Amino acid sequence: MSADLSLARKVLETEANAILELVERVGQDFALAVDLLHQCRGRVIVTGMGKSGIVCRKIAATLSSTGTPAFFLHPAEAIHGDLGVIQADDVVLALSYSGETEEVLRVLEFIRRIGAKLIAVTGNPRSSLGLKADVALDCHVSEEACPMNLVPTASTTASLALGDALAMTLLVRKGFRVEQFASLHPGGKLGKRLMRADALMHSGDGVPRVRVDTPVREVIYEISSKGLGMTCVVDVEGRVEGIITDGDLRRHMATTPDVLVRTAGDVMTRTPVTIAPSMLAVEALKIMEERKITSLIVATADRRAAGVLHLHDLWRTEMF
Repeated sequence: MSADLSLARKVLETEANAILELVERVGQDFALAVDLLHQCRGRVIVTGMGKSGIVCRKIAATLSSTGTPAFFLHPAEAIHGDLGVIQADDVVLALSYSGETEEVLRVLEFIRRIGAKLIAVTGNPRSSLGLKADVALDCHVSEEACPMNLVPTASTTASLALGDALAMTLLVRKGFRVEQFASLHPGGKLGKRLMRADALMHSGDGVPRVRVDTPVREVIYEISSKGLGMTCVVDVEGRVEGIITDGDLRRHMATTPDVLVRTAGDVMTRTPVTIAPSMLAVEALKIMEERKITSLIVATADRRAAGVLHLHDLWRTEMF
């Protein structure tokens, strides 16, 4: 058992060191590669064979999910009819640790002919792939994590990490925003957490809304009929002036004998917490938790009530 644990730790240390060794190599070549990707008018086509091909699929997926159109092209299939997907305004990101993978090199002939740009990720920048590329990124590792130093382990980890570094640097260069990420991930728990308030809020006739001069009797009816345990209080132009909750009414009924002949303006809480329609659901949830409240008024920039976001709306997303 101790030998197993020792080997496992050695594997992790070797792969971690392989990534750390890349840090000192991030320089002008890396910056040029980011420039090529940022200036790309077409798609980013990621290609590689074997284990490198698997890494390519992940890099392509990361690029696509962060605003850069990308896809994986199998080099063997490319040279048997799929080369046509590569266009002159594309950038090809080719992975080959040796830099001499035959299938990848055969794709390069076509790339050079049509004028697409080529970024190589290789353990040997002086290889055929490295020398033919517009930019060659060195992902050489001192040793594989395999005890026989044969199975691609540390080298594939390094390639993947370098791909992530490219994708994240490009993300920042493009000014990619959280809202854009949310729009590309509509499914699953992550997508739900990134939904905007205006996609989840009650709106239109579903918004409990009374005027400042509305009698408390009518306020009670509005709160009961809309079923959110609260109502917005607005002025004649629809701007938010306050909020009245079930709790507010109970407190006033216990302390104000003539509360039923009062108006909304007499019992409301002024300057309520409001959020913008563009706020993410996860941010709205944090505010509710911090303030210990169950509803938020969604207001426009000029403080007009656009909707109400209730804690139950967030529950339905299964985001927590």
